[in-house]
Amino acid sequence: MTQVMRRVAQGYVAIVVGFIFLPVAVLVLFSFQAGRLPLPPFNGPSLHWYGAVLSDRGMMTALATSLVVGAMASAVATVLGFLAAYGVARHSIAWRGGIEFAMLVPASVSYLIVGLGLSVFLNGLGIRPSLAAVTIGHAVVTLPITFSLILSQMEPAHVQAENAARDLSASDLEALLLVTVPLMMPAILAAFGIAFSLSWDEFIIAFLLTRFEVTLPVEIWTSLRSGLSPFINAAGTLIFLISLVIFLAFVFGLRRRARS
Repeated sequence: MTQVMRRVAQGYVAIVVGFIFLPVAVLVLFSFQAGRLPLPPFNGPSLHWYGAVLSDRGMMTALATSLVVGAMASAVATVLGFLAAYGVARHSIAWRGGIEFAMLVPASVSYLIVGLGLSVFLNGLGIRPSLAAVTIGHAVVTLPITFSLILSQMEPAHVQAENAARDLSASDLEALLLVTVPLMMPAILAAFGIAFSLSWDEFIIAFLLTRFEVTLPVEIWTSLRSGLSPFINAAGTLIFLISLVIFLAFVFGLRRRARS
């Protein structure tokens, strides 16, 4: 009976994994389509559409824009998330539960609502739709993730290390930068990586807060208005591959750091 249940569980896992990755597999397969329609029968393989994507100035500009916005928004969210987590974990703050709840609220709100609210708020401050506005928006929606992840890794042993540093005449700032930050670096890097992956392919906020300079998901959506094509499949595959490479780089980097 145990063997049967194990096979059933394995089959269920295989079905779930297949359900998740089947659309990605179809996307990748028909990005190598030689014809103009990403539909059966498959006619290929061909790298024609990858060449078209890489030679498309709009796509490449949007790609660079997404990388810059993702890096800046993730850096801001990670720094603010670390400082907020450090303040909550290290100091006796009234209404700590309420503060944590307020920090996590944006993660439970629809990106459409967040984007519309930010659009109105930023316009009131005189910040028009731009890449700066998108960076602010992505920092807002990724801040709860960086805060919660870093807060979960704040351990009592870190407090002891900080106190030892202060006993050796280190200031609070020196203890923070020279002791706490290095100890928390795996969590900080993980938070940055997750924030970057969320910002990298986010569409709704980027669409609402930009006008002329657009990120890659918005550029792909613009191309989709003319219909499906292997060109779009190739662009989507490139996004998937870049996201996968970034994720694996962070995973292997964290493992290497943990071993050292």
